[in-house]
Amino acid sequence: MADDTQIELGVVQETLFIPLAARAKETRKTKPILRDPKAAEMVAAIGEPAAKYERDTGAWLNVMRTAIFDTWVRAFLAEHPAGTVVEIGTGLNTRFDRVDNGQVHWIDMDLPDTIELRRRFFTDSGRRRMLAASVLDEDWMPAVRQSPGPYFFVSEGVLTYLAEAPRAIERIAAAFPGELFAFDTYPQRTMKQQHKMADKNKVTARWAWACDEPRALEPLGLRLLESVTSTRPPRALRDQLPTRFRFYLPLANPVMGRFIGNLNLFRTGA
Repeated sequence: MADDTQIELGVVQETLFIPLAARAKETRKTKPILRDPKAAEMVAAIGEPAAKYERDTGAWLNVMRTAIFDTWVRAFLAEHPAGTVVEIGTGLNTRFDRVDNGQVHWIDMDLPDTIELRRRFFTDSGRRRMLAASVLDEDWMPAVRQSPGPYFFVSEGVLTYLAEAPRAIERIAAAFPGELFAFDTYPQRTMKQQHKMADKNKVTARWAWACDEPRALEPLGLRLLESVTSTRPPRALRDQLPTRFRFYLPLANPVMGRFIGNLNLFRTGA
């Protein structure tokens, strides 16, 4: 991609550069939380629209969030190696490359403009395909059912931008009962903070949905299995982190934990 002006994304879709740049920045460290050389390649190819986010001092929080979702997906694949993972709002995520076990089926779903950008860097294969669709619609569901179950739906850093998120969650829970669904939620105080920071940094995208208590979503047809934060990750991940994080996270959690939101793993159809 030779020219930055070739990139045309919607306001919310442009936020995909935030986690992309965070993974690229982390990959360059001597002992990273995770390695994502593909992210570094994409940032270099895209240029300033993505590279400017590497200056974000809080990028490690995004990387921890990604690593936590990776941990849950790996656990799912350990039990269901040929199941299907549906990445809702995939952006330029490379989760498939990090967790592929040679058997998993994978659907990377996002809005058409994002999928158009994504196709510059990825191609469909026998087990992996891209799907241009909105999670707010239902026309993508038959395409998912064409892949073998069981299913793991994962949506990272997406639903908080959608005022209609509860309705979308409820439809997925009703259409795919008994499956796993992982997504992040943020309380009202964090959404207000995001709006202030967006105004300060002249960022157009605004969060539109907040959730103070993940368990309050259970009436939508969910059962909460686990809820963690980027400063309080699952033990399976915590034990594998670089030493500096195993020392730092217990100190950071009392200060930051109540503001950074929850990463939640649900069972649908409860």
